[in-house]
Amino acid sequence: MSFKNLTMIGITMLSLIACNKSPNQNSGKPGDGILTDKNAKLEEVFADSTYQLTGVAVAKDNRVFVNYPYWLDNHSYSVVEIKDGKPVPYPNAEWNSFKKGEDGQNKFVTVQSVVTDDKGFLWVVDAAGIGLGKMYQHSAKVLKINLATNKIEKIYRFLENVVGEDVYINDIRVDNQNGFAYLTNSNTGGIVVLNINSGESRLVLVNSLSVKSDPNYHFSPLGTELKKGDGSLLKVNSDGIALTPDNQYIYYKPLSDNRLYRIKTDLLRDFKTPETVLEKNVEDLGKFITTDGMIFDKKGNLYFGDLEKSSIVKITPDLKMQTIVQDKDKLIWPDSYSISDDGYLYISNSQIQLMPWFHNGKEEFKKPFKVFRIKI
Repeated sequence: MSFKNLTMIGITMLSLIACNKSPNQNSGKPGDGILTDKNAKLEEVFADSTYQLTGVAVAKDNRVFVNYPYWLDNHSYSVVEIKDGKPVPYPNAEWNSFKKGEDGQNKFVTVQSVVTDDKGFLWVVDAAGIGLGKMYQHSAKVLKINLATNKIEKIYRFLENVVGEDVYINDIRVDNQNGFAYLTNSNTGGIVVLNINSGESRLVLVNSLSVKSDPNYHFSPLGTELKKGDGSLLKVNSDGIALTPDNQYIYYKPLSDNRLYRIKTDLLRDFKTPETVLEKNVEDLGKFITTDGMIFDKKGNLYFGDLEKSSIVKITPDLKMQTIVQDKDKLIWPDSYSISDDGYLYISNSQIQLMPWFHNGKEEFKKPFKVFRIKI
């Protein structure tokens, strides 16, 4: 049997099993005696002793890109390529030269994530929300950069009714086959659907419970519930997103609870699909773990980073969950993921729970900030 057929069988199993699960069932919930793979090894790829990073992307030729959001005053470049272990501003220094007060339309303001696709492009999501605040001068955008030429091929901008000042576009997945991209809104909640050919976009599922963090979940990456400076609990809405290998579903979830959801992409691609129809077609796959980013491999396995247990978890096509590796010293808020052609899962660690926002203005970072990889 061909590898392609095996892959399609795995995806089909995932679809059938997920559709037959009741909303409160999950065969792989934490505490089911799942053992860590003792042979798993985290390899350090890159370390930055100064600036907080969030995203990582690896291209087909193993070029590695990292991004840094403008969250704290201690900020310099936004997107870099790692060359000989050092960060080099990408695609050039000008795009990485933004300062408060300047026009942010043609510079990076607050880059949240970087993602490579199957066609040789790097996609950069600029939420433009300095310090996670309101969007700066309506300068949120998505860039498509040709990795062969290192030139920006297209800049996608958004109408106010799609990405308004309270929307924080977070992560992106790209379907070149059908010509669409999908982004999460981690502030108010929702999914932005972007036609990458026409540039048209739509914000959907804004009222769905699937994009809202469960207020009853006790999100505790430090052992106790994480509180902001004003004493309120940290609640982050739709954040992680993943596209199945056959492009038929996006999987997504709020960051600060353990539920996982999915919806068919053909419904999202038709901008005439009513919001009520979209909401009815959201599938609740049950409870798993908290995670920031997520990613599918070619076999239909879904990878999470457990923020509360400092581990990397794999959810197989039959929705069984297993821990690959756990390391409280290295996996400090595993954030974003990318998979290389030679079978490595790249993991960025942003240490968000150690930010001054949660420690009375004092940084508790365990520098340097690091990117690791692990063979999968």
